[in-house]
Amino acid sequence: MEKRFIYCDNAATTAVSRKALDAAMPYFCNEFGNASSIYMHGQNAAKAVLSAREKIAGILGCKAGEIYFTSGGSESDNWAIKGAALLGKAKGKNHIITSVFEHHAVLHTCEFLEKQGFEVTYVPVDENGLVNPKDIEAAIKDTTCLVTIMFANNEIGTIQPIREIADICKKRKVFFHTDAVQAIGNVEINVKDMGIDMLSLSGHKIHAPKGVGALYCRAGISLPNLIHGGAQEKNKRAGTENVPGIVALSVALEDACADIKAKQERLSKKRDRLIDGILKIQQTRLNGDRQKRLCSNVNISIRGIEGESLLLMLDMYGILASSGSACTSGSLDPSHVLLAIGLPHEIAHGSLRLSISDETTDEDIDYILETVPKVVDRLRSMSPLWERICKDEGLTGTI
Repeated sequence: MEKRFIYCDNAATTAVSRKALDAAMPYFCNEFGNASSIYMHGQNAAKAVLSAREKIAGILGCKAGEIYFTSGGSESDNWAIKGAALLGKAKGKNHIITSVFEHHAVLHTCEFLEKQGFEVTYVPVDENGLVNPKDIEAAIKDTTCLVTIMFANNEIGTIQPIREIADICKKRKVFFHTDAVQAIGNVEINVKDMGIDMLSLSGHKIHAPKGVGALYCRAGISLPNLIHGGAQEKNKRAGTENVPGIVALSVALEDACADIKAKQERLSKKRDRLIDGILKIQQTRLNGDRQKRLCSNVNISIRGIEGESLLLMLDMYGILASSGSACTSGSLDPSHVLLAIGLPHEIAHGSLRLSISDETTDEDIDYILETVPKVVDRLRSMSPLWERICKDEGLTGTI
């Protein structure tokens, strides 16, 4: 019997869509010219890059000149944060505000800047994984040069009050950056309407290839050069353009944002079925706000088991999932996100993240809900920790 294959780790990466791949293919083989060359092959590539830039700008509600192509979300985050920090330093401002549960591309960049003499304030999140805008406002001071808060959390899917935070930053004349890698294509975003100064996005989360992303940077913010050399990206990021990736990114983003409300309605029903079904297992809890969360995200902690064991056994059944961020999947430490919302180490270690897409069928949901309880029951039957929990709390030990 053929092994089932149910992919539920779209927050880690996605399959490249056929439309994105088809759009990119000519620029690998036929129209392979360097976009900086003046002959026709090169100019065709340059036109493709410009067209992609204009398309992405239209989707985000900005101007084409405000879009810079990068290798992905982490590079975009680094460029925005380090660039804003250097601009602030030139004006005597060396204070940055972020949250305790950002993606490591943000946290590690802020830690780097702390070693360079910058001061960083890490605002908390509540038990539902939400930032309080009042905490941002209270943290801003005369030396603050940047606030960077992710649009939606990559592990527990909580959607932050971005517009409110942006309004506070605008009032206090502080740059506001958001990592929208998880939100883009799942939440309606217009950078001008929302007052966002800089925004990071990545292709491989929305069915474009790995290795391509973009940074929106509002006109008037002159970020320092990221890479010195050629004149690409308005002289700020040298290097021959990744034309196939850029074209694929624009097509994938267009598809992802075509009808977000309908997507939210479709996926939310499947998401809620998964949440309600898995929560029937005793000693489980949903991580993140039930309502203010991505339509594709399920994150549940299951007491008495290790997340790594759960993932390996689910893989044997053909279910591919995660216990947290893909960037830290090799770490034995519990998720910093789950610790930030107040979970003890013991419970944070037993988390399951399922991130679905339109490729996830109702039959897939049925199979997951049939399989997860069996796997949990088996793992708990072998767990001294679960045995102690049952003894101490008078539980039956069965699901």
